[in-house]
Amino acid sequence: MAAANYLPSEDQFLCCICLDVFTDPVSTPCGHNFCKNCITKHWDTSYRCQCPLCKETFTIRPDLRVNTLLTEMVAQFRQSAQQKASSSSSQQQAAKPGEFPCDVCTGTKLKALKSCLVCLASYCETHLEPHLTASRLKRHQLIDPVENLEDRMCTKHDKPLELFCKTDQTCVCMLCTVLDHKTHYFVPLKEEYEEKKAELGKTEAEIQQMIQKRQLKIKKIKHSVDLSKEDADREIAEGVQVFTALKESVERGLNELIKMIEVKQRRTQKLAEALIKDLEQEISELTKRSTEVKQLSHPEDHLHLLQRIESLKAPRLLKNWTEVSIRPSSHEWTVVRAVSQLEETLNKEMKVLLAESELKRVQQYAVDVTLDPDTAHPKFILSDNGKQVKHGNVKKNLPDNPERFSDDVCVFGKQSFSSGRFYFEVQVEGKIEWFVGVARESINRKGEIKLSPRYGFWAILLKNGNEYCAAAGPPVRLSLKSRPQKVGVFVDYEEGLVSFYDVDAAALIYSFTGCSFTEKLFPYFSPGDNYFGKNSAPLIISPVRVK
Repeated sequence: MAAANYLPSEDQFLCCICLDVFTDPVSTPCGHNFCKNCITKHWDTSYRCQCPLCKETFTIRPDLRVNTLLTEMVAQFRQSAQQKASSSSSQQQAAKPGEFPCDVCTGTKLKALKSCLVCLASYCETHLEPHLTASRLKRHQLIDPVENLEDRMCTKHDKPLELFCKTDQTCVCMLCTVLDHKTHYFVPLKEEYEEKKAELGKTEAEIQQMIQKRQLKIKKIKHSVDLSKEDADREIAEGVQVFTALKESVERGLNELIKMIEVKQRRTQKLAEALIKDLEQEISELTKRSTEVKQLSHPEDHLHLLQRIESLKAPRLLKNWTEVSIRPSSHEWTVVRAVSQLEETLNKEMKVLLAESELKRVQQYAVDVTLDPDTAHPKFILSDNGKQVKHGNVKKNLPDNPERFSDDVCVFGKQSFSSGRFYFEVQVEGKIEWFVGVARESINRKGEIKLSPRYGFWAILLKNGNEYCAAAGPPVRLSLKSRPQKVGVFVDYEEGLVSFYDVDAAALIYSFTGCSFTEKLFPYFSPGDNYFGKNSAPLIISPVRVK
């Protein structure tokens, strides 16, 4: 009973020769089924009688009889398929605006599912059925629904455009190949389509690559803008700091000038007040004497006048005020001198502030440097963390590899640099001899080292406890205001610049300019000889701390 409800699929009823549903199915002795007409024509055109499926060869052409059971099953299948098509047709919806209508439907136009490039028509699900079942229609090329199928016809011969003329780069029909394009080179449309599709794919890949490059360029530009913004913010902050300091210095100078002028004015005021007081006292005494003179001369007493006149002639201790005067205070040179002194102070402060600003600027390029034990002289002692080196007097038995310094006491950093900017700091406190800088990778490590840019070294050094030099070849003697305790080294590879700084004093020690770098640069260190313990302090690569 269960078999009655079983509906086989269409694939079970397809002839492998015509690829259509069986018509008059027959069976071969090997058990395979074919349309009677298909297998007959196949054997008629073949030089041997062979099954198309299993390749079994028959010496005598077998008699073929219709497979009645399969014929009945095919009939049932066709009936079921028609009922199903009829049912689905009733369920289909009319074509909506923007959708392609079926060209066969009368009355309400249903939505087209496919367009046929041979028939030049579009079909709904119901009217598409023949193209899916009929062997002759199965060979037609179906595509998703399109409009203007007439554009796919040759306008001159009214035939389908089936070929592509490579010579004229245009689509043509079969008649075009024997008439207008007789000697040209043709390929099927599908072949040209695949070729053009591959070219478009390549073009699309190239376009995507160009898009990615431009997106990367945008990213880099935005990153550059961000870096520029950071630099601008930093420069503004440093500018505000510098100009604020200068402003405060100017205000201090102005306050000192006002205070000095006011002190000078108060001194003049005090002197004038003292002189006025003395003059007023003498005026008081002279007024009193004038009164006495008038009183003595007024009465007509001859005796009294003569007796007192001698006392009036007695000398009085009075100042000679002829040469006494108060000159108005002059402040014109006071301002000039104050401004001159302020200018000198500002110049000093500006140098300090600019030096601090420059040091902060280069410190942002700080890198983590560690010592390379494979390059260290056998007498060196390196710390476990690779940050300290000192002379140990005793020569250790180490492999004499090509990288190792064998004669002069030197060691390289592990890190190398072949572009950009980098900065590191070295503590030199407590030493009477040291060498610090950068060097080319290719420098001589086995013989005597000559410290100069010519031989691949850019370094400064201390020798004899107090003699600072730049290894410029010949050496340049450096006059420093204080002994550096920590030395900063900055390199701008592209700019060809190597600068050295006194970190604590925030002062530039020396710069090598106009250098030409063509290979890797390595940080270079030498703690110098031990000198019987007088120079035993280590060189220490210090962490960079921005002030």
